[in-house]
Amino acid sequence: MSTSARSRVLISVTGWDPSDWVRLMSAEHDVVLEPEGSADPSIDYAVVWKHPQGILKSLPNLKAIFSLGAGVDHIMTDTDLPDVPIARVVADNLTRHMVEYVTWRVMDHHRQGSTYRAQQAKKVWSEPSQPTTDEVNVGIMGLGELGRAAASALLTLGFNVTGWARSPKNIEGVTCYAGNEGLADFLAATDILVVLLPHTPATEGMINYELLRGLRRDNALGGASLINGGRGKLQNEADILRALDDGTLKEASLDVFQVEPLPQTSGLWEHPRVFITPHAAATSDPAHLAPLILEQIKRFERGEPLNHLVDMQAGY
Repeated sequence: MSTSARSRVLISVTGWDPSDWVRLMSAEHDVVLEPEGSADPSIDYAVVWKHPQGILKSLPNLKAIFSLGAGVDHIMTDTDLPDVPIARVVADNLTRHMVEYVTWRVMDHHRQGSTYRAQQAKKVWSEPSQPTTDEVNVGIMGLGELGRAAASALLTLGFNVTGWARSPKNIEGVTCYAGNEGLADFLAATDILVVLLPHTPATEGMINYELLRGLRRDNALGGASLINGGRGKLQNEADILRALDDGTLKEASLDVFQVEPLPQTSGLWEHPRVFITPHAAATSDPAHLAPLILEQIKRFERGEPLNHLVDMQAGY
C-alpha cells in the first residue's frame, strides 16, 4: 500500500468520549465511528475499546486491530474475531501511571495508612509499629511490561520483591517463581500481593479465598494486603470480603472489579479496610496513545511487523 494513501480507520469505543481519538487519528487517516462504519468494506484498521461483539468480522478488508488499552481481554471476549493481527498498546505514559499507582498503594499499606485514617476519625494520637522496607516482601503476580516496571520502582525503595508468572522469567533483583508448582512458595513469601496479570480463561477468578489463604500473615505489617490493578475478573469479590472479615487479609486496595462501575450494593464500598479507585490506575490518554497507534499503522504499511502483537493462544 502506498504510504501517501489515507487509510480508513474504524473507531469503536464504549464508555469513553471518542472525540479526541477521532481528532488525533483524523490527522493522518479517514476515520469512521461505529456504528456508521460497522459494515464498511473500505475499513482498513479498527481501533477499539469494548467494541460490540461480531462487528469486526463484518469488515472484509480489515488488516489489523488495535486495542485502546494495555489489556486485550475486551477484544478476546469477542468469539467471532477476524483472522488479522491484534496489537496491544504499550506506552511509557500508561506504564508510569501504573507504577505510580502500585507504589502509592504499596507505601500506604506499608506505612499503616488505614490505621492512621481510622485513628484520625476517632481523634486518637498513637504511633503503630512501623517496619522498614527491607523487612517487607512485595509479591507481584504478572511480570510483563507493567509488572517489571513496578518491581524496579519497589526495589529502589528497599522492598524485597518477588514475582510470579505462568512461564519462567528472569529479572535482576527479583526472586521469580513460575507456574502452578511455584505458586505456593511465592504466596508464602508475600506480605503485600500486587496483581497485574492479564485476564484470560486461565486467570479468571484466580484471586480467590484459597489463594489468599496462602499469603504470609505472620509478618512485620501484622497481616497480608492485596492490591489489584490488573483486571476485575481476576478476583472473586465475595472471597476477598470473607478474607478481610476473618483476618486472612488485613486490607485491600482495588482499582478493578468483576462488574464496573462497582454496584452500589457491593460490600466493598463501606468496608473499613478497603481502598477503592474507579479503574483509574492507568487511564488511556489519547494524546499519548494515538501517536503510537499511528506509528504502528505506518510500520504495517511499510511492510514491517507490528509491535506488541497478541499471542492468540495465550490470550494476551
